[in-house]
Amino acid sequence: MTTTSAPPLLPHLWKSVLLSGALSLVLGVLVLGWPGKTILVAAIFFGAYLLVTGISQVFHAFTLHVSAGGRVILFISGAAAIILAVLCFRSIQNSILLLAIWIGIGFIFRGVATSVSAISDPDTPGRGWEIFVGVVSLIAGIVVLASPFPSLAILTWWVGAFLVAMGIFEIVASFGIRKASKNLGERIEAPAA
Repeated sequence: MTTTSAPPLLPHLWKSVLLSGALSLVLGVLVLGWPGKTILVAAIFFGAYLLVTGISQVFHAFTLHVSAGGRVILFISGAAAIILAVLCFRSIQNSILLLAIWIGIGFIFRGVATSVSAISDPDTPGRGWEIFVGVVSLIAGIVVLASPFPSLAILTWWVGAFLVAMGIFEIVASFGIRKASKNLGERIEAPAA
C-alpha cells in the first residue's frame, strides 16, 4: 500500500511569500515616504528585494511539485533577480533609466513565473492568489518599462505604489497559502474510509 504525504517544505511555503510581501510593502512605503531623498537607499533596498525574491524563486524551483516548465521559469526568474541584485549592489550610481529597466524586467519575470507555476499545478495551495499576484507583478513590470517617466520622483512613486500593492497582495496570499496547505496536509493525513 502506498501512502501519500505532503511535501516536507509545503507547510513553510507561506512564510517565504509572507517575507517577500513584507519586504515589498516596507520598501514601497519607504520609497513613497521619501521619493526625492532616498534613491540611493532605495537602490540598495531594491537590490535586497531582488536578492531575497530571487533566492526564494530558485528555492521554489527545486522544491515545489510543479511542471518542468514551471520549474524552469521559476529558476530563470530567480536567477535573473539574483543577477540584477548583484548589479544593483555593484554600481549604485547607475542611471535611473537602467534601474527602471531592471525593476521592470524583474517584475515581469516574477509575474510570469508566479502565474505559470500556479496555473500549471491545480493543487497549488492558494492558487488563485498566486495567479493574481503574478498578474499584478506582470502589469507592474510592463508599466515600469513602457512609461517614459520624466523625473525620478515620478518613477519612485510608481514603483513604490506597485511595491505596496504587491506587498499587500502577497501578505494576504501567504495566509491563504497557509490555510490551503494545512487543509491539504489534513486531507493527506486523514485515514482513508
